[in-house]
Amino acid sequence: MNDVFNTKILCDKCNEQTRKFPLEQEGFKLRALECPNCRKQWVHPGDIKDFQNFKELQKRQFDVKLRMVGNSFSVTIPKEIINFEERFISMEREMNQMMRLSLERPGKIILRFREL
Repeated sequence: MNDVFNTKILCDKCNEQTRKFPLEQEGFKLRALECPNCRKQWVHPGDIKDFQNFKELQKRQFDVKLRMVGNSFSVTIPKEIINFEERFISMEREMNQMMRLSLERPGKIILRFREL
């Protein structure tokens, strides 16, 4: 199915052809259009919905289990987070893919699904 953002769109105010531009909000990339004449902007509705889902997930606190596996510890990652990330990561690799884990400060570990 074709995306409406892949077609030419005219500004409803001044009838000028809009141009695409990337919009970043809190590290989240949104597709947007802007009229070069009046500077009116439109954001892709699908991207707005994905951003709202991200904000809802960000508000939640998850209780996860920490388990000993051999000489390492394993943490369960909630399905909601994995499902959200799968939409934005090219899943060419298996779920056993390597991810980035770092200790930011005492008591805080960061797990990166992809490089930012």
